[in-house]
Order: sequence, then structure tokens, then C-alpha cells
Amino acid sequence: MSESNHVVARLERVTKKFGNVTALKDVDLAIPEGRILGLLGPNGAGKTTAVRLLLGMMRPNHGRVTVFGGDPRNAGVRVRVGAMLQVGKVPETLRVREHIQLFSSYYPQPLQYAETLALAGLESVAGRLFGELSGGQKQRVLFALALCGNPDLIVLDEPTVGMDVEARHGLWDRVRDLVSRGKTIILTTHYLEEADALSDRIVVINNGCVIANGAPGEIKSSIGGKLIRCTTALGADDVRRFAGVLQVRENRGKLEIRTSNPDDVVRTLLSRDPGLSGIEITSTSLDEAFLALTRPQTNPAARKEEVYQ
Repeated sequence: MSESNHVVARLERVTKKFGNVTALKDVDLAIPEGRILGLLGPNGAGKTTAVRLLLGMMRPNHGRVTVFGGDPRNAGVRVRVGAMLQVGKVPETLRVREHIQLFSSYYPQPLQYAETLALAGLESVAGRLFGELSGGQKQRVLFALALCGNPDLIVLDEPTVGMDVEARHGLWDRVRDLVSRGKTIILTTHYLEEADALSDRIVVINNGCVIANGAPGEIKSSIGGKLIRCTTALGADDVRRFAGVLQVRENRGKLEIRTSNPDDVVRTLLSRDPGLSGIEITSTSLDEAFLALTRPQTNPAARKEEVYQ
């Protein structure tokens, strides 16, 4: 798909090495306009390298990186990109409003100050020193600094670290509001519930390769089957022999059974153990899919992925 068809950023056959370590291997990735792309991977997988390439903070050894059709290091491109990085720090002796006003001055057409405050939920702390804020409030300030230039592409790297549940869900609502305004979001997070709740599409990177690329439901269904949890007198080895059982493990006194045919497996369980109790049947969670995908023995080969419509 071309830039004219609303792809705002691309990695094309990108390889990035650091000495003898290959962080990314021949990666293709397209980021569509007006969507939230969740970029997931275990520590050291290569996702931070991908983000830094898109932000123009480094160059690939091979391949091409484009943002809005141009070089991400170009000044005209950079003013259209906002970033909230996990390692981001600002002076603690400036007040919240001073930080926002200073950062806004760097951009040709920033958001109005009051709008930035409202988007980040900072109205009540605008006059406080950054160093006096809680961890969650500091995260909201960094979020505001990523937004104040009115960017078209926003990178959010672990945006809700240090936030309580209420604050985290509040930020999710603000991210959704940004997308409703036509903004494009790249989200990296270790909270897989967050990725599942927000992302239109999820890309999983491991060992420098894209190993999965699809909507959250597609990622979860790619693992296959349903999960049955139950309390039973039957042993795990017995249940593994049932038709349609893919995996069995014991967890806190219950059996967890991955199966492609939950109805038949439950009937067999009941016939073998009349005392069966506590039956729960659930779909695969993103956590389970992520763990299955990133286990060394189950990693598929890297593959080229097409951007979705």
C-alpha cells in the first residue's frame, strides 16, 4: 500500500545491528493512519529499536524507514510526531504549566494550552512543580508533552506505568479520543490487557522478527481452541489422552485444559469423573497468546506482513 493510501509510517526490509547483536532482522511493518497499533514483545525483542528508528533517533543498517513519506530525521516530519518515552525525564523544578508552555513553543501549530491540559487531565495540578507530583501524575505530564505540538503520529511507550486502575482507564479514554480526531498511535506496553483494550492491530516482535500481525482477536484465535478450568479427580496424564485436547497443566489445584473441542472434552470429563466441579470455559486471552507465541520452541519464522485496511 502506498503513502497515498493512508500509511503514515513504514519499515521496509529493515535490519538494525549493534555490533554483533542483530536487533531487527529484515522487518517489514506498515502503520496505517487513524488507528492504534500495539507493538508488543518481550524485553530485548527489538520493539524499542523499531520505535527509535521511526522517531529518527537512529538509522538502519539495511532497509528503509519512512514517516509521512519522508526521512524521520527531517525537521518537517519531526514536528508531526509526538513521543512519550519510558525513559523520558524533565526538570523537576518547573511547574506543569511551564513544561507545557515550553514544549508548545517548539512547534509551529501547537494545541491551545487549555486543550492540552484537558486532554491529559492536568487542570488541577497545572501550578504544581513536576517534582511534587505522584508517579501517575508525572506520566500524565509526559503524555501532555507528547500531545502539545498537535502531532499526527503519537508514540506512547509504556504510558500507564505507575498509574492506578482508575487513572489507567482514564488515559485509555483520552487515547481513544485522540484516535477519534484522526491521530495515529503506536503503543508499546507490557500490560497486555491495555494492548487488547486499545489496539486496532497488534504486532508481536521477538528475536528481532515480526512473529504475529493482526487484530487482537486474530492474534488470540491463532493459538486455537478454548481453555477449560475445572476441579477433577482425574490426573493430567489421563486428560491428555482425550480426543481434542491440545495441552493440560495443573494450576492451584485445578486442571487447565486447552482444547479444540470443549463440548466433547467436558462430556468426557463428566463421564469419567461424576464429581467434576468448578467448570469454566474461556477463550484464549492475549496474555496466553503472547506467551505461546514468544516461547522459543513455538516461535514461527519471521514473515512479511501486509498492512490492514
